[in-house]
Amino acid sequence: MRQYEMFELQFQGEEPAGSQAVVDVTAEFSHTDADGKQTVKTVKGFYAGKGIYKVRFYPSEAGAYTWKVKGLVSGEGSEDCAPSDGSAKGIVKAVGTHFEYENGEVFKPFGTTIYAMNHQEEELRQTTFATLKTAPFNKVRHCVFPKHYDYNHNEPPYYAFEKDADGNWAVNRPCFDFWDHFEEGIFALADMGIQSDLILFHPYDNWGFATLSMEDNLVYLDYLLRRFSAIPEMWWSMANEYDLCMAKTMEDWYAIEDFIVANDPYGHLLSNHNCFGFYDFKRPHITHQCVQTILVEKSGEWQKEFGKPLVYDECCYEGNLPLTWGNISGFEMVNRFWKAVASGAYATHGEVFLSDDEVLWWAKGGVLKGESPKRIAFLRKIAEELPGAIEYMEEDKLWMLPAKYREMIANHPEELEKSPSVQFFKNQSDADKIVSQIKDQNYCGHVGEEAYIVYYGNHCNGIGHVTLPEDKKYRIEVIDAWEMTRETAAENVSGEVEVKLPGRVGIAILATRM
Repeated sequence: MRQYEMFELQFQGEEPAGSQAVVDVTAEFSHTDADGKQTVKTVKGFYAGKGIYKVRFYPSEAGAYTWKVKGLVSGEGSEDCAPSDGSAKGIVKAVGTHFEYENGEVFKPFGTTIYAMNHQEEELRQTTFATLKTAPFNKVRHCVFPKHYDYNHNEPPYYAFEKDADGNWAVNRPCFDFWDHFEEGIFALADMGIQSDLILFHPYDNWGFATLSMEDNLVYLDYLLRRFSAIPEMWWSMANEYDLCMAKTMEDWYAIEDFIVANDPYGHLLSNHNCFGFYDFKRPHITHQCVQTILVEKSGEWQKEFGKPLVYDECCYEGNLPLTWGNISGFEMVNRFWKAVASGAYATHGEVFLSDDEVLWWAKGGVLKGESPKRIAFLRKIAEELPGAIEYMEEDKLWMLPAKYREMIANHPEELEKSPSVQFFKNQSDADKIVSQIKDQNYCGHVGEEAYIVYYGNHCNGIGHVTLPEDKKYRIEVIDAWEMTRETAAENVSGEVEVKLPGRVGIAILATRM
């Protein structure tokens, strides 16, 4: 047993007489810390087929453990849990508006989407894994159930359940070949340092999984949580486009949310992805904002409103499909990543290029064809070199004003308060705010007083300005997001700094403390 790594016990027994998904196997793991304090965690075991029962446990603390298993199989023993060697860092948790591993190290998600990755023939799946080994992604959104949609019509090699005599899905009889195959994919991602953002339900169905009864849904989730909860590299996404899952009401979603929380002993990240309307991110068990929208301009506002990490898990796809969500340019994908990251949020990549074999990355994986991944890698390297999480910072636009107005703000604010412009900005409608943001906004963030970033997006500035602490010294770099260049523009500067820029799109200023 090693800290932050899944521990597994295996037992041989008789095949369950009733449900093979919800079996009577529980285990208690008792831990004693260095101060002699004892804690006990109870977990459920699962049936893995062929008379094999497994109990999986995730130790977040090093030290001495004893365990006792009871039910259809039984046993007891003790383990010495060695401290992590540094390669395992623990489950990712939400901390404020960013993410951290349990060891305290900041996690900055740079994700991609491969919905039906694990529902392809093995040769294609292995090609996908080979691509991911050199790709810049540390999180993959993928589905438990197969997907039926445009460019995505093949049958999967396995299904999650067996069928009964009437041809209906028998959720109490898991198809063990499916679950073995599926978790091999999860483990393959984990071995590459990639988190599985696991999509539990979706509407793009041709087999009846989207219309299971709520009773069946909870049996399925019970088995999944018994089997996968101890895997540290897991996130739960209740759905892809929950608001298109017509067989489920909002009460159903709340029941699913509550069930996951009650049956995940380790508190993995939990959210729900939308098509049109956002899920209620104020709900206390929802750990982060998982959104589909192109409104990256709202990043700061939503972080402040919900106080939780914001992940633009779908902000359209680089590609050439005849569908509006699937034909943005490589530059625009990179642009949206920079806008999100520079303002303290996160983004997820997607790619959909027409192909005669219908192997499109967003659904099936394979090989990457677009121009954005290497530029996302460039951004990820910059972000991970920073000494902490980037926090949203409102842009200081004072330098944009003529000197007489700046003097008025400083010395005669009451006169300025009466102006029609000030009254307009104080009483903007939601539409006015969005128009103003899209037209004028730059994207700003900071890491304490250690680093400041301004991304200009589609603006072609010839001059940029940053206002830095007067009592510290900074190095200024000009970064070209598309050309992937970094040039030092100034060193040992502080206060208000004017920086010469190249006058083209995709430019950022990064100020790091010297």
